[in-house]
Amino acid sequence: MSHLNTKVTGAVVGAAALTGALFVAAPSTQAATVSLPPTHAGFDYQIGGAYTPPAGVKVVTRDHTASPAAGLYNICYVNAFQAQPGAEGEWASDLLLRDSAGKVVYDKDWGEALLDVGTDAKRQRIASQIGSQIDGCRDKGFQAVEPDNYDSYSRSGNRLTANNAQAFIKLLAARAHSDGLAIAQKNTPELAGNRTANGLDFAVAEECGQYDECGDYTSAFGNNVIVIEYTNSGKSKACKGWGGTLSIVQRDVDVSPAGSSGYVRKTC
Repeated sequence: MSHLNTKVTGAVVGAAALTGALFVAAPSTQAATVSLPPTHAGFDYQIGGAYTPPAGVKVVTRDHTASPAAGLYNICYVNAFQAQPGAEGEWASDLLLRDSAGKVVYDKDWGEALLDVGTDAKRQRIASQIGSQIDGCRDKGFQAVEPDNYDSYSRSGNRLTANNAQAFIKLLAARAHSDGLAIAQKNTPELAGNRTANGLDFAVAEECGQYDECGDYTSAFGNNVIVIEYTNSGKSKACKGWGGTLSIVQRDVDVSPAGSSGYVRKTC
């Protein structure tokens, strides 16, 4: 899906923070138990920059370069399927997806080069590099990881497939679980039904209210779904349908830190 796929920066909290339900991961991930985010809880999406969480917030997502919010359940944002804007040089040239002319394929909305998860050998190499970021999330005290752009195959011009994406997310799930971290499915409602086989523990859904997709996530993840809306209409629809069961927040598209121009944060 990735209706917006917002990008920026964020952080996380200690393992002794808020407790969620325990989950025994799928055998294929060789995971121990991990702590899930509390459901229907106050949530803030801070990937555009960390700031003091508003009153009532129990769960926060921050970028892997940021630090956790003390006393909260912290989710660590990692751009796992695409390179950050201008960061192509951080990747081996052959790990960037290319078209028939040898040119790098980009997510045009965000100026991000797609990573080539089309073969097992490349998936293993990319997973090793992203895995170091996941390890960093663990070391900082995050309790979960949110790998973004799971749906990048839909922007690849048919050069990548859903099966490629799922094979790669399984590697990330195994790494996260080995680190004692829960792992979210980010967007991509069409693959939600495979969450158990893919080792995914909960969902982070952008604009599922706006696009009438929240039920696609709850059918697979139950109430373990976090919703981010970017419009008043989307928030209204999400709150009307799911405000009594899911964690829902409206943010501005740039996910601006509190105190900056453009900052928007609303809840049900």
